[in-house]
Amino acid sequence: MTSIKAYWPTPLDYAGISPVMLEPMTFPETEIGKEKPTRGAHFRLPGMALAFVYIAFCGAALMLAVGRAVAPFDAWEKAAAALGLVGLAAMAVQFVTSGRFEAVSGRLGIDKIMAFHKQAAVWVLLALVLHPFLYVLPTWLENPALGTERLVAYLTLPHYRSGLVALGALLLLIVSSILRDRLPWPYEAWRLSHVLLALVAVVGGLHHAVSVGRFSMHGLLNAYWLALGVAVIVIILILHGWRWWKLHRHPWRLASVTKRADRMWELDIQPEPKTPPRRYHAGQFVWMTEGSRRAPIFDHPFSIADSPQRPGLSLIIKEAGDFTRTIGSIPPGTPIGIDGPYGEFTLESHDCDAVLLLAGGVGIAPIMGLLRDMHARADSRPVRLAYAAGIPENFACLNEIEATKSGLDLRTMYLSEEDGPDWQGLIGRLDRDRLGELLEGLDRQRTVALICGPGPMVTAVSDTLLDLGLPMANIVYERFDYGGGAASRQDRRRTLGFLSIGAGLAAATLLFVAAA
Repeated sequence: MTSIKAYWPTPLDYAGISPVMLEPMTFPETEIGKEKPTRGAHFRLPGMALAFVYIAFCGAALMLAVGRAVAPFDAWEKAAAALGLVGLAAMAVQFVTSGRFEAVSGRLGIDKIMAFHKQAAVWVLLALVLHPFLYVLPTWLENPALGTERLVAYLTLPHYRSGLVALGALLLLIVSSILRDRLPWPYEAWRLSHVLLALVAVVGGLHHAVSVGRFSMHGLLNAYWLALGVAVIVIILILHGWRWWKLHRHPWRLASVTKRADRMWELDIQPEPKTPPRRYHAGQFVWMTEGSRRAPIFDHPFSIADSPQRPGLSLIIKEAGDFTRTIGSIPPGTPIGIDGPYGEFTLESHDCDAVLLLAGGVGIAPIMGLLRDMHARADSRPVRLAYAAGIPENFACLNEIEATKSGLDLRTMYLSEEDGPDWQGLIGRLDRDRLGELLEGLDRQRTVALICGPGPMVTAVSDTLLDLGLPMANIVYERFDYGGGAASRQDRRRTLGFLSIGAGLAAATLLFVAAA
């Protein structure tokens, strides 16, 4: 087997890379070697506890409905009522599974919480679509014409209209989310429509429940829905009111913009004097806004490419969308809004003896943050880094990565899918053989791999590392796109966990039907 050392490029000139990107990041000497910064004491529920809380909260509506004296109805109608109750509660919970609340997503990370958010939306839609149809199913089985007439009444009579509006808004929300990349709308317009449609769906659903629901018109369940409505309003005020105030109350300022590769820029962002220091762990991300658009509806998520040992923070951003295509032209001195940190793409979350850092394209951003932090702290653990890109001009910070070898036990591997003039790295992709060489000499049970890049790359690399003997718990990844494609084995196991939550709600629904 060929040695990894044969793959190491020397820190000379790389095709298409400007001289400014060959300057290594420096850290104040007084900061190096200090303790790692700690975040504020945030309450963060573990995944299992979150699952139980989710089931208990959505099932609470069923518990409050059990035993209520209502007009007798068929078992199918009981199931219809149960699906409406559970679906409405779960729809409201969607407001806190968007990755913005530390207590909910703190231990899961953005990849897991967003996957759950999307999967939960599907079963909410399924429950609420079945809700009116199951009500008329007994009638339709006995008399199809009468059943159809009853369904038409549900869909057209004025006192059921708020429920129909809620269902229509939910359907539009989900369809527009699935087709987001194909819609001719700016990202910010989609974000605004997402929030407004979600509000219409929840408010319409709550009105429908308390105005025509047999179980919900009176008593504790009525109070539950009113309290839920107030909670949704509070959440919106926190997300779009209080956070807007924080973005303006604690401003940051763009200190410099540096080109790191073709269409890739590094922003050095520093806090204003009245802004308190931002504590974070290397590898986390923030939501950023700039200039007069410092409002949560305009923010975008970017990984921190910096060490907490250095004042301020930096972001490595690629021109790839409506907002980022002009990222390199933002003038220094522009006010910046920073919301965060978020995410669990960190070393602090894992006990390990060796570190494998794997980046694809602009996925180098959080990997640089981790590498810079390990270098600043003179971390003694072995570090193996692989960095893949489409063409040589897309590589960023290569000389800085090589320079960190002076303070770290670091070996590197660079792979370009296409060749280029004077390219000294590998041609091809990060396949099984190359991953195996990176792992040579490391205890695979005590090695943690952190992967960031496009979805297909993350999926392939994650599964290959499992084949090579890394425990699943030691493979951590974040994707910067969610365009679908094949799921990794870790994704599939996670999906089974999410389905078990849905199964728990289905079981609660069946118990309600049997007991009501």
